[in-house]
Amino acid sequence: MSISVHAATAGTWAAVTVAGLGAVACGAPQTIEIDGSSTVYPITEAVAEEFRNEQPETLVTVGISGTGGGFQRFCRGETDISDASRPIRQPEIDACASRQIEFIELPVAYDGLTVVVNPKNTWATSMTVAELKMLWEPEAEGKVTRWSQIREGWPDREVHLFGAGVDSGTFDYFTEAVVGTEDASRGDFTSSEDDNVLVQGVGGDELALGFFGYAYYAENKTRLKAVAIAEGADTSAAVLPSPETVRDGTYTPLSRPVFIYVRQASLERPEVAQFVEFYLEQGPKLIPEVGYVPLNDTLQALVGRRLEARTTGSAFAAHGGSSRVSLEEIYADQ
Repeated sequence: MSISVHAATAGTWAAVTVAGLGAVACGAPQTIEIDGSSTVYPITEAVAEEFRNEQPETLVTVGISGTGGGFQRFCRGETDISDASRPIRQPEIDACASRQIEFIELPVAYDGLTVVVNPKNTWATSMTVAELKMLWEPEAEGKVTRWSQIREGWPDREVHLFGAGVDSGTFDYFTEAVVGTEDASRGDFTSSEDDNVLVQGVGGDELALGFFGYAYYAENKTRLKAVAIAEGADTSAAVLPSPETVRDGTYTPLSRPVFIYVRQASLERPEVAQFVEFYLEQGPKLIPEVGYVPLNDTLQALVGRRLEARTTGSAFAAHGGSSRVSLEEIYADQ
């Protein structure tokens, strides 16, 4: 058997598939269906590849339709697991409840949402959150269009924006953290739920600026340059994203947890239960390899107990839905 990884474009389907003549010889393979965040995709892809070594008869498909798109399919009962780069929202919880779909919420890693420019950009080495807000808020549409408008001394040249699509949890988190209101954004930018499309866009345009998960920057450092971010007005205090700054909390406010959501009914199937247990056991070893930050041992144990106890529902919903509340605080209460 072999594993093939099919690249995806925005709104299309990517898959990590155990395929080959062996699957035919063994009869119809067991299937685990996953969809959701392109940010979480590299983690789930890596876990699925390793899982194949232990369970070659199981086929795992992994979609990248965005966090919101993934939850739509999940709450219709079409998938077993939903990758998410933000906590599930109340309307999505209600949609699942209307189909009598119970789920278990499991944080799996931390990500540093990364602002990037083209390597030929010599001026934007750092930005403040206020400058990002001025550039991305709805009022900026059609008005803030040149680098010189962002900061005095920057070139009087167009700025070309690339960002996550509206079905992406990255878009939700970025708008909340930078603009102050989730989903509040200018609309005149190139968007995609597939971060590879954004990498190509920024990597090919000297005047571009974009944002996406840290792993996509880490894999493309020769094509992209990360911008250091200052939460206050002092750009000398700006911090670059890295596993260390994400872990210690100094890369703020763009550090965030990422999740998988598992359908309770799917866990009754042995192959799904085995895959999720494998994910939590092996994920911490694989997560650094794909550019993310593992949970600490205490939090990892809390998440493991949540799965073992089959604790359903969203812990974040009980804490006001904010993804910037301490994970230890949230899950110790469960």
